[in-house]
Amino acid sequence: MGSCKSNPETTATKQPVLSDYTIGEKWVWKYKGVTDEGEVRSDGTDTRKIVDFNGALGMTIDKDTVLVSEIVKPEKSYTPKYKWPLEVGKKWKYEKDWTSQDGTTGNQSQDVEVLSFKKEIVGAGTFMAYTIEYKGTVSNSRGYSAKTDEVWLYAPEIKNFIKMTQVQDGFSYTEELIEYSK
Repeated sequence: MGSCKSNPETTATKQPVLSDYTIGEKWVWKYKGVTDEGEVRSDGTDTRKIVDFNGALGMTIDKDTVLVSEIVKPEKSYTPKYKWPLEVGKKWKYEKDWTSQDGTTGNQSQDVEVLSFKKEIVGAGTFMAYTIEYKGTVSNSRGYSAKTDEVWLYAPEIKNFIKMTQVQDGFSYTEELIEYSK
């Protein structure tokens, strides 16, 4: 998974591979989204689990199951969400065009920097994690446009993020890992 050097600031982490996952592995995040006026727009939990999916490893995501082989497939993009290997000081551009379930299309464009690799404490425990900052804009076909700042804490040990905070013009959203098991 990653290098085992004694100085965490010099660690580089490669993208997880299929053999890093095991059946029964489970992640549970608590999420909450609140407007600047205090209106709660989302509040709940998100659970993902590794399962046997027709003889292959699958990850349950909501009511869907996605093959883990698809999740770990290297992203063919010059502007990826994660630019592997992760290491402190690395910078890149993240851009994504998307379509939501209701047919709204949109675009996200952010400058990314890996700020640190250190111990982080969340509801699920203490993990070594990269702090990755995403700063930029998001817009959609309904006329919405906002500045967006996100911070993701990615923990190589569990092959996932342990916390994410996002601030977008008058709205704050947080996800925090509250449970992890193998």
